[in-house]
Formats: sequence, C-alpha cells, structure tokens
Amino acid sequence: MAALQNLGFVFVAGLITALATGLGALPFVVVDDFSDRWNVALWGIASGIMVAASLFGLVNEGLAYAASGFPALLVGGLLTGVVLVEVSDRVLDAVDIGGGDSSQPLEDGGHDHDNSDGPHDHEAAGHDHDDQAHDHDHVIDPEAFAEGDLKKLVLILGILTVHSFPEGVAVGVSFAQLGLDGGLSILGLSVPLLAVFMTIAISIHNIPEGTAIAIPMRAMGLSSPRMIGAAVFSSLPQPIGAVIAFAFVRWAEAFLPFGFGFAAGAMIYLVLTEFIPEAVETGVDLPRHGYDALLTGIGAGVLLMIPLLYV
Repeated sequence: MAALQNLGFVFVAGLITALATGLGALPFVVVDDFSDRWNVALWGIASGIMVAASLFGLVNEGLAYAASGFPALLVGGLLTGVVLVEVSDRVLDAVDIGGGDSSQPLEDGGHDHDNSDGPHDHEAAGHDHDDQAHDHDHVIDPEAFAEGDLKKLVLILGILTVHSFPEGVAVGVSFAQLGLDGGLSILGLSVPLLAVFMTIAISIHNIPEGTAIAIPMRAMGLSSPRMIGAAVFSSLPQPIGAVIAFAFVRWAEAFLPFGFGFAAGAMIYLVLTEFIPEAVETGVDLPRHGYDALLTGIGAGVLLMIPLLYV
C-alpha cells in the first residue's frame, strides 16, 4: 500500500508540472499579447534552479550514494543523460508532423511569437535544425487540435514523449528518498527538499513553453480551452517518466548514483542547449536583447536553491 501511495504521489508531482504548461496559455484568455521579457525571465529562473539543483542536489546525492573511489555510475549517468537529450533532438529533427504543407506546426518552441515588423528573420531560420538544435521543443500542429485529428494527436504525443521524458525522469529521481527521514512533511509523507525544488523548476520551465504553444493557436482562432488543453497535452509524458524513474531507483537502489547522474546530465544539457538559447531567441528584439532579464532570472533561480546547500 505504501508503495502505491508513493507512486501516486510522484505521479501527482509530475502531473503538476504538466498542468503548469497550461498556465502559459491562460494570458490569452484575457489579453492578446504576452511579454517577451517575462518569458525570458521565466526561462532564466528555470535554468538557474535546474543547474543549481543538478549540481548542488542531484550530483551531491549521487556522490553520497557512490562507493568510495571513482564514481563510475554517476559519471556514466551524466553522459547517458546528455546522450538521451541529444538523441531525442535528432529524432525530432527527423520528424515532420505537418507533412510539409503551408500550415507549419510549432516545431521551434514558439518562435512564431514575434508578430512585429522587426528586421530579424529568426522565424524562418528556426526551422533549420543545422543552425538551432533547440528548434523542435514542441512538435505541436495547431490544425490537429482544431480538427480533433486523433491519429495525428497520438503521433504527436509519442514524439513529445521522447522530448519530455528526461524532464519527467529528473522529477522521478529527485523523489528517490520519498518517505525517508529528513524531508518536508507533505500530506503525511516526508518529501525530499530536492524533489520540491525540481518539481517547481520543471513547472516554471513549462509555463513559457505553454505560451509558445498557444500563440499559433490563438492566431488560428482556437478557443481558450483548446489552447490550454494543447499546452497540457504537450507535457503529459512527464508524470509517466517521473513514475518510471522513481520506480526504477527505488527498485534498484544500487543504481541510484546512475539515476542522479542521468537526471543531472539531462537537465544541465537541456539548459545549455535549449532553455538558454530559447530565452536568447525570445529576447532578440528586447533592449540589450533581453540579457538583463535572463541573467536576473538565472540569479534568482540559483538563490532559490541556496537552501539545498544546508540539507
């Protein structure tokens, strides 16, 4: 019974990160535009929290569980996490949900959000995967949601699973010590502080992604419930990945250093190759290209993680 309770708790945590994606679409219920500066700051906060959580939390936990000597499992996990993210990017590069028609799917994580008449051409450049590795953050086809195309939606969900799985894994692994002493008491369970921060970090990261998904749907005139539903749909693989990762590290405790390393490697690589480039591209038309908002967000994210140093 306790095992099922733990699995249910982790699933809910992963579901919270998925629902947070829907928050990104909420502004379009009442307003037409959403501040790029705010999006850049959110990317920065999520990046700061994830890097700090990975270095001060996941890696430290992995080192603590590793046997004396060279932490081979931890290093192996770090490299595997990087490889999985890179492979998922290449898989997304090879897939064209839109079938090459004039209705381009949102394959670039929302780079169509800029409707201004500025001189930049990053929307077109965003579809060149040789130039931008992060261009396939979400393969969401607005027409699939407008028409209720079940076959295409299932295909999209399968592809998004490849992309979202590392984030779900990070959440699941961070809950490895769920129910043990030393955590925060939530609903009668001792929850690791690392798990709380990781859930918050993934949720924050998902908000601007939800905004990016909603933008082309708003342009097509889709209803607010469909925009929000599409945003949440894009992150549904995360609670599944969280449960799988949690079950694995609890079942094979000897592989905990690998699990912590895997989550840390995937998160840091995602931040360096997707989150920060996404923020930079989002802020390309802002004063000072939005670097002040990005750096402020990163600093705030790191400061939020300082309590982990005292756990």
